[in-house]
Amino acid sequence: MEPNLALGFLFLIIGALCGGSFGLPSKFVKKDTPWEVLWGPFFFFVTILIPIVVAPTVVNDLGEVFSRAGTGTMVTVLIFGLLWGLGSMTLGKAFAFIGLSLAYALNYGAQIITGSVVPMAIEKPGAFLTDYGAVILAGVAILLAGVVVSGRAAILKERGMKKEEEPEVEGDPPAETAAESPKMAIGVFIGILSGVLCACWAIAAVSAGPIIKHAKALNVDNNPGFAASWAFTAVILWGGAISACLYCVVQLTKNKTWGHLTKAGIGRTLGLAFAMAVLHDAAVFFFGLALGDLGDLGVSVGYAAFMSFAIIVGNIHGFRTGEWKGAPPKSVKWIAAGIAVLVIGVSILAAGKGMMKAREDAQKKKGPATTSLVVPEDGPARV
Repeated sequence: MEPNLALGFLFLIIGALCGGSFGLPSKFVKKDTPWEVLWGPFFFFVTILIPIVVAPTVVNDLGEVFSRAGTGTMVTVLIFGLLWGLGSMTLGKAFAFIGLSLAYALNYGAQIITGSVVPMAIEKPGAFLTDYGAVILAGVAILLAGVVVSGRAAILKERGMKKEEEPEVEGDPPAETAAESPKMAIGVFIGILSGVLCACWAIAAVSAGPIIKHAKALNVDNNPGFAASWAFTAVILWGGAISACLYCVVQLTKNKTWGHLTKAGIGRTLGLAFAMAVLHDAAVFFFGLALGDLGDLGVSVGYAAFMSFAIIVGNIHGFRTGEWKGAPPKSVKWIAAGIAVLVIGVSILAAGKGMMKAREDAQKKKGPATTSLVVPEDGPARV
């Protein structure tokens, strides 16, 4: 397929808009709606309904692809998909605790760090000693700094808003202890943890080599790269259903909130959950399309543009919906700085990956070499 840069970047922007917006509908549910009443249907739509409908439509002989891939591969991908599901579930919790802006910054930052380092350490540990490995590690270090800066913004926000809401009187603890608010501290921890777990998507994708191979072989005349992407994407999503959907079922039972699914107004909640699911999976869909049209730029420029724009879009939504209303100006400056640092880190990381791909392409031209199976460029990224 010949690269079409204009079309590729258009798909990239659409995908990033979807990826940075999928949490937005959650802001419009009624305040008394239990968390699991919204997120339970969301995970059902994302991990079960949409892949069951889309994967067999996009991939020819899907059952045969899975059969040829083998039980070991399927189980491995499902397990890492299960861990990704835990990450997505905790991201939903982070939205509830600390809002879209901080949750997106912390999750995406931690996700990019873990998703870049762990697969590389598994597949090519020696790469860290190369020039491109040094660039990748530099990008990871800057991303880590961006996560720390964003966390600092959370502390300052909580401290400042608590100070305004609760004027100090004799016997009150000093304002500095407001930063120790359990809700904010737990929210920051959950946001970072969700990113680490969501990065298991990348590890699952690296483990999906046989699925990719056989999906391409059976879809030669059916956009093989995109068919392969959806073949292993479906398996990861089904693995995520085991953890995310099961957790929501437990919460619905524990909190006795099943009845909310039959109350008046549930149609609106289900509609918002479905909108979130469509935006989530549309991000995967359009990113996959974009990489097919960007060609060699997909690894470096495409990845950096997608993740950076998605982080920015998520934070714009956070500011637009009033998450930072009343927050001290200093905390707003810190979150803005955190976003900027994350974008710089993503760009440097992507540059390192571009150098790595260029080196691998040069080695292939010189002659065959023993290389590890990696995710194809036209595979989707985790959102």
